[in-house]
Amino acid sequence: MIKLSFAPSARFARRLSLGAALSAGLVMTAMTPAEAAKTTLNLGMSVEPTGLDPTIAAPVAIGQVTWQNVFEGLVTIDHAGKIQPQLAKSWEISPDGLTYTFKLQTGVKFHDGEAFDATAAKFSLDRARGADSVNPQKRFFASIASIDTPDAETLVLHLSAPTGSLVYWLGWPASVMVAPKTAADDKTTPVGTGPFKFASWAKGDKVELARNADYWNKDAAAKLDKVTFRFIADPQAQAAALKSGDLDAFPEFAAPELMSSFDGDARLVTRIGNTELKVVAGMNNAKKPFDDKRVRQALMMAIDRKTVIDGAWSGLGTPIGSHYTPNDPGYQDMTGVLPYDVEKAKALLAEAGYPNGFTFTIKSPQMAYAPRSAQVMQAMFAEIGVTMNIEPTEFPAKWVQDIMKDRNFDMTIVAHAEPLDIDIYARDPYYFNYKNPAFNALMKKVQETADPAAQNAIYGEAQKILAEDVPALYLFVMPKLGVWDKKLKGLWENEPIPSNVLSGVSWDE
Repeated sequence: MIKLSFAPSARFARRLSLGAALSAGLVMTAMTPAEAAKTTLNLGMSVEPTGLDPTIAAPVAIGQVTWQNVFEGLVTIDHAGKIQPQLAKSWEISPDGLTYTFKLQTGVKFHDGEAFDATAAKFSLDRARGADSVNPQKRFFASIASIDTPDAETLVLHLSAPTGSLVYWLGWPASVMVAPKTAADDKTTPVGTGPFKFASWAKGDKVELARNADYWNKDAAAKLDKVTFRFIADPQAQAAALKSGDLDAFPEFAAPELMSSFDGDARLVTRIGNTELKVVAGMNNAKKPFDDKRVRQALMMAIDRKTVIDGAWSGLGTPIGSHYTPNDPGYQDMTGVLPYDVEKAKALLAEAGYPNGFTFTIKSPQMAYAPRSAQVMQAMFAEIGVTMNIEPTEFPAKWVQDIMKDRNFDMTIVAHAEPLDIDIYARDPYYFNYKNPAFNALMKKVQETADPAAQNAIYGEAQKILAEDVPALYLFVMPKLGVWDKKLKGLWENEPIPSNVLSGVSWDE
């Protein structure tokens, strides 16, 4: 056998080398960090938070930056609105509903290295419920009479009365666990146990978070290395930043009329989901003519909710007939209780002694949905002989003073953001000036059980009372308008609680 050898020419060898290099280069390029899955996120928000501690101030923007990112609770609320264990891995409720025993996770540290244990949990709850507490949801903790810590892993809450919503409330931003040594500084430099650490805050521009490499829950560790929240108030500027790629996502886009401008965009997708933002026109039930249920019912029947949604929010929204959203447990559609019916509305007004209608003023805060809704309602009320004057009212200061404090109003319109806040109609005082012992009894009864099915039945009764009594005109639930990069995965499409939960967010490259 003759063995042939082949030596390529220098020129051919150079070609081989170049080809191999190019091939290797292509493979290398495909694997370089620049082309690998991104690990940073630029996320837009319309409103900059006033601080970064959700346990001392009410604005939802605080929790939208820090809840579930920096701070965690004993329990959490998931994307479906369900309660899930978190820093408490389990809990038991005594048969009389007065003792809650939580078993806590072990080996958890705050971002400053301080241990999370029963003592830290007791500190957090005592701070929230104390005499000098400024917690925006201090009422959540009102029934906690005392707290025991038999050991580092056990937290025992002793209640003065059964509180069936307590575990749900403990999942809220206002109920997060804070580190005893650093809690006083959380407003500007928040320290929690979450999957992200606070990195920086450039006031008027952005907040930056960084991945917590020592996060206790390896199953829910952050996939992103860095998240930047950028604050852009102007809707046109929001749209421009998205289209240019300066922003990767705007989970709560502020301008429904601009949503169609993203149609056909090769990089971006739009998502329309549910929120807890209930747009209602609250009446002063203690003032004539709104103290007459027939008048309130007539005004409700004069309103075509679909037309309001079309005029106020570009047709994007869900009509409601009570102070409840499709996100909420035990939701029932009550829009058919007092449907749009102009002739019946006129008859009810005449029966109440107002055959020629009447005149009143609505104080409208200057958020886009409010004056737009008011203008549509104004035209509808005119159809039944009622004249509604619209008074623009600066929000929050003037609105809070006139409506919440002085009760100096006939009607107002506002989006209520709290989840499952149907109990506001039993609060005394509250701006509706609505008093109904039967409704109040239901709100007391719902706290006497922790059984979800029993609670849902009671909430169903409560929805029916409000739909028939109409202490407020129930209009629509504002949608969650999301715009983000198609390759971004894990952002919540619905919002059972105001938030931007980022631990499950990643890039699909």
